[in-house]
Amino acid sequence: MFERILKRLREKIRTRQYVLTLHAEEEMNVDGLTIFDVEQGMLTGKIWERQKDSATGEWKYRIRRRTVEGDEVEALAKEGPTGKLVIITVYVP
Repeated sequence: MFERILKRLREKIRTRQYVLTLHAEEEMNVDGLTIFDVEQGMLTGKIWERQKDSATGEWKYRIRRRTVEGDEVEALAKEGPTGKLVIITVYVP
């Protein structure tokens, strides 16, 4: 259903056109995740849910997949106003 969007998000990961929020970095550290885990999850994961921000009207995407080590990881991401992918948060479900 979201294949076109997922393809665009993956291209942003491949070309390093993304940023992590401070919250995402903090959550990565809490859950013992690395940037490689996040990248692997984004490159091989599926969009599980699309959410619309009630305040801004922006679409956010919940992506889930396995990490390099085989654990599950979820990320919440959106396309930012500069065209970069913004990874809002990352966590182990």
